Amino acid sequence: MKLYFNPASPYVRKVRVTAHELGLDGRIELISISLTPVNPHEALRSSNPIGKIPTLITDDGAALYDSPVICEYLDSLAGGNRIFPTTGPARWTALRRQALADGIMDAAVLMRYEEAARPKELRWQNWIDGQLLKVRTVLDALEGENLDGAFDIGTISIACALGYLDLRFASESWRATRPRLATWTAAIGKRPSLAGTTPAVS
Repeated sequence: MKLYFNPASPYVRKVRVTAHELGLDGRIELISISLTPVNPHEALRSSNPIGKIPTLITDDGAALYDSPVICEYLDSLAGGNRIFPTTGPARWTALRRQALADGIMDAAVLMRYEEAARPKELRWQNWIDGQLLKVRTVLDALEGENLDGAFDIGTISIACALGYLDLRFASESWRATRPRLATWTAAIGKRPSLAGTTPAVS
């Protein structure tokens, strides 16, 4: 398998953590690319018409994209029901948490693009503030969750989303008012799959 990736992407990190936890990371060749909404990657677009990462090329040549799809595919390769609970409340909790975490990632990546890709004179502060409000609201919701004991696509996604905030928005200092979430993050971050995929500031 081949994975189009960039180490800074929280969506890619979610896939890499999942692959590591399932023992599949050794079967995936990483293809590092750089792209933004205004600087597309043509080779990637030939496999994924959306032109986004992560994109996984399976052993039979099929292209899978969007991190939830790729992660569930990897889970199925490993026998299923390991990262994605199969049925019942555990499944819906895991998927709901994944959606919350992906919401943080979506808003944070949009803020990053606004700051890094849009000309300064065209930046819209009210729009940035709206994205930041989403991030803060989800963080407050996660502070009220009992995340202890669960390790699935939901908690993997949350850990990767928080890691992206640390990478790109350290000044947000989200831990200061969310001690329960901060303690959980410190503990889960010691897992080799997360520790080994922590992106460096660039």
